Amino acid sequence: MKIGVTGGAGFIGSHLVDSLIRDGHRVAVIDNLSMGRLNQVNDKAAFYLMDIRHDEIGKIFDLESFDVIYHLAAQMDIRVSVSDPVYDARVNILGLLNLLQHCVRTRVRRFIFASTGGAIYGEQEAFPCDESHPTRPVSPYGIAKLTSEKYLYYYLKEFGLEHVILRYANVYGPRQNPRGEAGVVAIFAHKLLSGENPVINGDGRQTRDYVFVDDVVNANLSALHYSECETFNIGTGNETDVNELFKQINHLTGNQFSENHGPAKPGEQKRSAIDGSKASLKMQWTPRTDLAQGLKKTIDYFKSWKP
Repeated sequence: MKIGVTGGAGFIGSHLVDSLIRDGHRVAVIDNLSMGRLNQVNDKAAFYLMDIRHDEIGKIFDLESFDVIYHLAAQMDIRVSVSDPVYDARVNILGLLNLLQHCVRTRVRRFIFASTGGAIYGEQEAFPCDESHPTRPVSPYGIAKLTSEKYLYYYLKEFGLEHVILRYANVYGPRQNPRGEAGVVAIFAHKLLSGENPVINGDGRQTRDYVFVDDVVNANLSALHYSECETFNIGTGNETDVNELFKQINHLTGNQFSENHGPAKPGEQKRSAIDGSKASLKMQWTPRTDLAQGLKKTIDYFKSWKP
């Protein structure tokens, strides 16, 4: 298949591109390199330096005649969305609409969307929560992702553009940028390996569902061949608070720092964990990497990481 991957130079996207090429697909990466890195782009992929908001992106669609688009490019920092919700909406909503218009125009068959399984539900009533849980996001980022999902439904009904929505838990692993993305595992690992004690926001009791990047890539590969339009949680169902995460990374990096707490950040949820049973039942997807294994692989990567 001819597949376009927005954000394909980034953390999750570059891993996905590697797997798609390994499976024999023709892949084109679309990335503005605001957070992605050119040296992470597979040399067998076509690369286009382009912002998803620019209408010139239509020339890429004309040239490549995509069968499928994976949309991973995003403004993904909740704190940025809180401080500048207009910018967040321009990237995450208007950027999406620009892509969808060109998908319809060039008859792209399928659109696979990276949504959020943490921010979209807001403060949860059930742990872990499934896809039927009320969606009450408490950040502009979560609102933008929910809005994007609604637009995908409209484009399905109005134009027949098929989609699969993957609501990721907190993804971590090799290639995550510890300086440019909202990834606490990468930030902690890099700082602790550098001999620096990271700051824990607030009391550190806020929980997240940490899912390893390889498992997320496998979910994306399963979605490529899934025949229906569905929304799936992609997570482990397990809660880990930030204090425990710090403790494990502190130990794995050979440090003995004490917890260093700072002010809580606006827009942060208290608890989050999502149920991936539906993906397991319908796509035969299940996370295979537990937190201890994933943290070790991530720390091994950051031992040789260079900015």
